[in-house]
Amino acid sequence: MIQKLQDSRAVLLGAVGIFALGLTTSGYALGDGLRRYKLAEHRTVTVRGVSERNVTADLATWSVNFSHQGTELAPVQQAVDQQARAVRAFFLRSGFKPQEITDYDVSLNREQPTDREGEPVGPQKLTVSRSIQLRTNDITKVRGAYARQAELLRDGVELVGSGSNVSFTFTKLNALKPEMIAEANQNARRSAEQFARDSGVSVGKMKTASQGYFSVGARDGEDCDDCGSSGGSSPFQKVRVVTTIDYDLG
Repeated sequence: MIQKLQDSRAVLLGAVGIFALGLTTSGYALGDGLRRYKLAEHRTVTVRGVSERNVTADLATWSVNFSHQGTELAPVQQAVDQQARAVRAFFLRSGFKPQEITDYDVSLNREQPTDREGEPVGPQKLTVSRSIQLRTNDITKVRGAYARQAELLRDGVELVGSGSNVSFTFTKLNALKPEMIAEANQNARRSAEQFARDSGVSVGKMKTASQGYFSVGARDGEDCDDCGSSGGSSPFQKVRVVTTIDYDLG
């Protein structure tokens, strides 16, 4: 009887030992697999591809802001109307079409002068402000007229605030997007291949890709990956896009 108990105990201990060895082996295999997976996960390279185009704006928006101040509305309004006619005459003699010229904004501001105690003193001051806008595709003509804008002052136009300013816009961006995105992706791939050659490995498949948004800025300005300018004061502009791509390394 005692012999049978000893034999059963030996069998049980042997089974426990085999089970423990199996757990140890499978745990090592699992840990080694995770380690290998993590190493493979980090065998990537992140590269950026850039594409740029020099373009010329094809739309100009020119706003002229002016005003007049007085104590009675009628004469103030008449003065502003006279300035509006002067602005329109300036645009017309510069060669622009009537349909390219529009009234953009008008406002009236009342200000009551007061003494130290806050009591009204004298009549109200009335200020009528107005804006006329030119919108045209003739960029060359705009540049020529803008150089002569001092004529507005000689014609009695009381420029206020930003006075007279032109914004140039490139409107054909969508036509450039497919070609520029393809070029940026190709440049990113070339950068990845160069990095791989220098590292003694090969480039695998693309893991992730992020297309940056398009920016349009002055052609002679600084490069800016996160700029969203629509062009601004210069008709000579640069369109730029940057893509970011992660590649596997073999």
